[in-house]
Amino acid sequence: MTTFQLLLIALIQGITEFLPVSSSGHLILLPSLSGMEDQGQVIDVAAHLGTLGAVILYFWADVKLALVGLTRLAQRKIDTQGAFLALCLIVATVPVIIVGLVLKVTGLSDAMRGIAVIGWAMIIFGIVLYWADQKGTTAKTAAQWSLKDAVQMGLWQALALIPGTSRSGITITAGRMLGYNRADAAKLAMLMSIPTIIASAALLGLDVISTGDIGEIRDIGIVVVMSFAAALVALTLMMRLLKSVSFTPYVIYRIGLGLILLWIAYT
Repeated sequence: MTTFQLLLIALIQGITEFLPVSSSGHLILLPSLSGMEDQGQVIDVAAHLGTLGAVILYFWADVKLALVGLTRLAQRKIDTQGAFLALCLIVATVPVIIVGLVLKVTGLSDAMRGIAVIGWAMIIFGIVLYWADQKGTTAKTAAQWSLKDAVQMGLWQALALIPGTSRSGITITAGRMLGYNRADAAKLAMLMSIPTIIASAALLGLDVISTGDIGEIRDIGIVVVMSFAAALVALTLMMRLLKSVSFTPYVIYRIGLGLILLWIAYT
């Protein structure tokens, strides 16, 4: 794989990961529409690792709180804010891990990497996001995240395994439905991405190590570094914009792209 393609993958991932437009869907579309070599899921996960670093850095105060709370949780104590946050993140991650394993074992994860699937997901979940954003209240903040809400958002997050859905988009949708304001719904969605990306990266990382492909390891390193830089910039801008901009522009983009992809797929 050329360095140019690796840099392109990193930039696409970094820019789209935190927008509700499906970074994974865009990564799948790159080889489909450009004729480039399919980078495969390992490189896709490497790109997500870079954005993972950006999330951890940007929300370090919350991440540190959860890490400290994790030690209390290991002692079977939920007596601190950090311990409760760690518990909510774990609970919210369980559905996507279970569904992800099922899709991997059955081979459905590869079968869904098609233009038509991405097109329909872009449109359908874009409309759902618009409805949730317009109808959702702004009564809750991230500090009020409950175990019940974590379960519901976790179940919604599992839908992101359908290419084109957008992990951040579907969890933000769930957050808005549950009454969280835009900024805090996005914040919870980003925090939920941390254990989810770690789990998927660990699973596919074992495949890379077992093959001993040094070239692939080099490619992974390039993608991780570049996607980290792009993601940190994109995340900073998005969180600032959410104070004054709704999710409607992203919905319009999703529907427009979805219609184009369906036209390509069926003609």
